[in-house]
Amino acid sequence: MASTSQQQQLQATRAAQKAADAAEKRERLKRALPATVELLQSRQADRIDDRDIDAYVDLNWLEWHGGGLRLTITGRNVCAQSAATAVA
Repeated sequence: MASTSQQQQLQATRAAQKAADAAEKRERLKRALPATVELLQSRQADRIDDRDIDAYVDLNWLEWHGGGLRLTITGRNVCAQSAATAVA
């Protein structure tokens, strides 16, 4: 049986891995957001993975509006930051 210290260390390791996975997913979504916006503008939202749509909505980068998706203010800021980073 593992000691309390070992259990706490295991929990901390799992929490750190979960946080790293979430950060990696967020970064992937951030890089993909401009292409996602292009798909929305060209009315090709069906080409966006449903899990990505859910993640974008959870991040408040996209929102449902009248049965369609649209970019939020936060999403516009993320795109603007990405564009500024790409130019620099």
